[in-house]
Amino acid sequence: MLHRAHEALRSAVDGVPADAWGRPTPCDRWNVGQVLRHAAGDQLAYAARLTGGSGPAEDPFAPSATLPGAPAELLAPALDAAAETFAGVAPGTIEVAVPLPPFAVPAETAVGAAALDAVIHAWDIAVATGRPSPLTPALAAALRPTAEALAEPLRSFAHAAALVPAPDPVPDPAPDPAADPVGSLLAHLGRRPDWTPPRA
Repeated sequence: MLHRAHEALRSAVDGVPADAWGRPTPCDRWNVGQVLRHAAGDQLAYAARLTGGSGPAEDPFAPSATLPGAPAELLAPALDAAAETFAGVAPGTIEVAVPLPPFAVPAETAVGAAALDAVIHAWDIAVATGRPSPLTPALAAALRPTAEALAEPLRSFAHAAALVPAPDPVPDPAPDPAADPVGSLLAHLGRRPDWTPPRA
């Protein structure tokens, strides 16, 4: 699951036009480049929390608007670090350290949290740049249990820094998880599934 989420994020980043890094995103306070820097920082934070090593060089919740070098080169070490770190976590481990409340969760939830973070930001980047969503129904359904397990921490901690209350919130009732796993997952995390880039 983490591999699929990382591939979704790589694909989203690889397809960004050179002039699109400053475009607005579903993360209301961040542009495309900032979402990339945040997403990379999050993956480094997951790795650092487990290894005790150095984490991101900047606060992931205050990402810089500048991109030093090629975007893919910024992302690759972060994804590699997270993948390598989680590969060393034995399935069934009861408490795995994570960089978000409650800060220690079962192994499957920890891996799912890193995957969820990566794929949601892949969606942010793709829709902001007018491309198809890399968040597939199968991946959304697989990540739904993680989202439910970490719903409040994710809403109030992991994504809140870049989200502002929408004037017209997601309609109630939210999309049905069985009929629309992608829309339901996005709404569950505070995203608007129908978000489109603002007109220039």
